[in-house]
Amino acid sequence: MLQIRYNAKTDIGNVRKVNQDSYLLNSDIGLFVVCDGMGGHAGGEIASSICCAAMEKYFSSSDLPENSDESKYHLALSTSINQASTEIYEEALRNPDLKGMGTTATSALIRDRRLHCGHVGDSRLYLLRKKFLYLLSNDHSLIFEQIRAGIITEEEAQSHRLRNIITRSVGFLEEEFVDCFSVDLEPDDYILLCSDGLTGKMSNYEICEQILAHDLAAVGHFISIAKERGGEDNITAVLLKVCSPES
Repeated sequence: MLQIRYNAKTDIGNVRKVNQDSYLLNSDIGLFVVCDGMGGHAGGEIASSICCAAMEKYFSSSDLPENSDESKYHLALSTSINQASTEIYEEALRNPDLKGMGTTATSALIRDRRLHCGHVGDSRLYLLRKKFLYLLSNDHSLIFEQIRAGIITEEEAQSHRLRNIITRSVGFLEEEFVDCFSVDLEPDDYILLCSDGLTGKMSNYEICEQILAHDLAAVGHFISIAKERGGEDNITAVLLKVCSPES
């Protein structure tokens, strides 16, 4: 059985008055989540915290067998995120000040030697393996779709006026389509879940360099670098390291 070590940090940044990011670390059920909230007043902060709490509650009460096939894990991740979406949507109906609030949700559920991801929005999940960093999630954003279509380059996207427009979120509707995928894990793999307050300030190459240089302490360096480069957004990073049992 592989072991998971982890570290996490979130920061309000240099400009925002509220940290609308939330994260979840629950090693007992193997669930790790990053949510980046959006909405006026306290809406984003409430939406992201509801999402983390709803997902944790769902898996804490789930009797999903450890050796379930990946389709069952995908269904569970989709269900938990959409239960959160319903809760957020209904809370906004009860409180007009929270109308339109929502959140991203990027999750890693680790069971046995597999990682199962449920993902909505433009927070990201990366895999670092053998000194190569792979972006496993797809941003649900107008800009990412244009990059994939070859309309603009990644460099042009950094300063594009529509770079913060996402095409899917948790809570804006009662239900949302959830991207799900699974990957096998190997000893010495790193998994990074992070909000766009980090990826908007660091390249994939720089993220890889920091992890290789600082191991799990890289999360603190991520925050410092993002703030040194402006820190206009909240910044959150959850970094996991896969270890063999004897390590």
